[in-house]
Amino acid sequence: MKDQLQALADEAREAIAKAQTPQDLEAVRVSFLGRKAGRLKSIMASLGTVPAEERPAVGQLAQAVQREIEELLTAKAGQVSDAPPPEKKAKRAAARPAAEADRLDVTLPGRAPHVGARHPMLATMDELIAIFLGLGYKVAEGPEVENHYYAWQALNYPDEHPAMDEQMTFYLNNGLLLRSQTSTMQIRTMEVEPPPVAYIVPGRTYRRDRVDATHHHTFYQLEGFKVAKGITFGDLKGTLIAFARALFGEKMNVRLRPDFFPFTEPSAEFAVTCTLCWGEGCRTCSGSGWMEVGGCGVIDENVLRNVGYDPEEVSGFAFGFGIDRFAMLRHQIDDIRLLWNGDMRFLRQF
Repeated sequence: MKDQLQALADEAREAIAKAQTPQDLEAVRVSFLGRKAGRLKSIMASLGTVPAEERPAVGQLAQAVQREIEELLTAKAGQVSDAPPPEKKAKRAAARPAAEADRLDVTLPGRAPHVGARHPMLATMDELIAIFLGLGYKVAEGPEVENHYYAWQALNYPDEHPAMDEQMTFYLNNGLLLRSQTSTMQIRTMEVEPPPVAYIVPGRTYRRDRVDATHHHTFYQLEGFKVAKGITFGDLKGTLIAFARALFGEKMNVRLRPDFFPFTEPSAEFAVTCTLCWGEGCRTCSGSGWMEVGGCGVIDENVLRNVGYDPEEVSGFAFGFGIDRFAMLRHQIDDIRLLWNGDMRFLRQF
């Protein structure tokens, strides 16, 4: 076995000397020292056949051979990592005159790397979250794939409501669906936390909307809700006005018009002054001077009962709006599709 180990060391020295690239060197290492099929391991597997009195000497020789091979590999690694293959050496020699003519002038100022920036939609979302944190709200997040109970039933949707139609919502084969609003987290949060509660829920939502200047099948929404003793519609209106003016300034106006949502009663449509025309009327606001950004209302008593709250003891309000719409208003973007098509000519402006 000693002869085998000496022969192995000689072959390893020769193979390492011939290696030209890091790949060649790695192949040599695996061949001689590999843990599964290395030649040294194969030789040592038969150590049991060596007489007992010779085993210590054979083991010491094997360790010495292994150390020598490892040292040779380490030394060679520094050479092959720096030295290019022969064919590349020839190409570099041929290109050297041109390189000398185009030598780098180190006295010139450096080129600053391109620094990325937050996407305008996500940057807007951060602004909205910061405002509501300042108003005392917490942030909750939840799943984008929901079941029928949290998406519809617990939110007081009647069985025949059109929002549940297959043409309005993205359904999966297993009966689950992509959430069309982050209101689902209103239920999930109140189920595990007693009142008073005050949360916002930012996140991505999906609807089978026809894509145009103000609608998209994928968009970000911010749901907000607050439940405590004595909450009224007036608290809701004051919250929305404080939020809108914190974002856009004191000249921003808020409009609430009666609407219907299964999970709030009374309900209202929430709109703000269009920042593209400031009330004059334009293509983005359909000439109305207002940009509808979401819905709101007093939380329906059935919803409170579904999460175990007593509507005789507490009341609350909820609102939800598209973060994309606010990004458009914040940066005066006249087409929501610009936020989603990944055009760097547009995104570099931010």
